[in-house]
Amino acid sequence: MADKPSVLFVCVHNAGRSQMAAAWLTHLAGGRVEVRSAGSNPGDAVNPAAVEAMAEAGIDISAETPKVLTVDAVRESDVCITMGCGDTCPVFPGKRYLDWKLEDPAGQGVAAVRPIRDEIKTLVEDLIAEIAPEATA
Repeated sequence: MADKPSVLFVCVHNAGRSQMAAAWLTHLAGGRVEVRSAGSNPGDAVNPAAVEAMAEAGIDISAETPKVLTVDAVRESDVCITMGCGDTCPVFPGKRYLDWKLEDPAGQGVAAVRPIRDEIKTLVEDLIAEIAPEATA
């Protein structure tokens, strides 16, 4: 489906912020957006506090695994959203790049991750409204 926008979320370890953002976008967009996430230096597993925080919101990310950022993933995405990975994301002409300034949930408990989760949800809702609004009859 060529008219379906694609979004790539990138953070260093692809274990917290980018996983939560991808899960929110998948959950909230209802299939209207193609979603990817990756890390410039992927971790071994998704942050357990991120898994718990998302579970509290009714979204299960426990089966997700960190993935390495590839040039192809960026090339195939319309929007690339970085979250604290600096200049490690390759840049291609014609792509839209956003940098979301979010606290890193690494090493923090679920209480500290909840506000990050909620901030990501708000950013994702704004993104959906912009790139894939629901069709009106």
